[in-house]
Amino acid sequence: MTDPRRRRRPSVLAVAAALTVLVVLAGLGGAALPERVRTTAATALGPLERGVAALVPAPAGSAASVRDRRDGWLAANADADRSALDRLAATPSLAGTVFVPARLVAVGRPGPSGPERLTLDVGSRDGIAVDTTVVSEDGLVGRVVSVSPRTCDVAVLGAPDVVVGVRVGDSGVIGTVAPGPSSGGGSGEGTGLRLDLVEQGEVRVGDAVTTLGSVDDRPFAAGIPVGTVTAVSSPAGRATVTAVVEPAMALSRSRVVGVLRTEPRAEPRPAVTAGAS
Repeated sequence: MTDPRRRRRPSVLAVAAALTVLVVLAGLGGAALPERVRTTAATALGPLERGVAALVPAPAGSAASVRDRRDGWLAANADADRSALDRLAATPSLAGTVFVPARLVAVGRPGPSGPERLTLDVGSRDGIAVDTTVVSEDGLVGRVVSVSPRTCDVAVLGAPDVVVGVRVGDSGVIGTVAPGPSSGGGSGEGTGLRLDLVEQGEVRVGDAVTTLGSVDDRPFAAGIPVGTVTAVSSPAGRATVTAVVEPAMALSRSRVVGVLRTEPRAEPRPAVTAGAS
């Protein structure tokens, strides 16, 4: 007699797979899922999501051929991930930082500057917390906005709710970077970010833009490349200039990203006496 538990097992897997597809499609379509539903789904389906992300289409041929090609694919990707991790760890702007390496497993709907949300395969079990900085070997990716035990969601630079304090050029003039190119021009492709200075200063095309930094480096650590100034304008009636910034980060080059680990300052900052030798 057939064990009824065996008959139920495919149904359970089918339901889990269907739920995973629904959650992913809702995320890609921009559906506003309640945070509790997103967290519960990520907790329950995170392991399955990892498994689905790792599947390789089986080529035609014998079982041995399929196994050999699969193993070769996994080995090649493991080597590529190790190389990407080595490059990320050697990035000068990350010197001295501690980060958790992660891989991209889902992409949200696109905005004017590209995808606005990403899902990474690391979560609270890996020490990930909300409002921490996510970086690639090229520069700033965004900030963590929600965390489940096995995954986390990232608001990407260029998303409507991501505004970054920055320093510009060698002079370090302070400004903010937000979505949307300024009215002063740019590449015309809609991929630029808007830079608004908060103080008077000189900005030139080609100036590097880096993060200003936040308290305890959350949500943004200091000195992370944001992009490069590609156009500058001086709107009528404004004392400060605006500019277009081309982001440094490109998802197509980011096989491995890093989520920075930061700890609040535990000891009081020492006071300094002016004029003391």
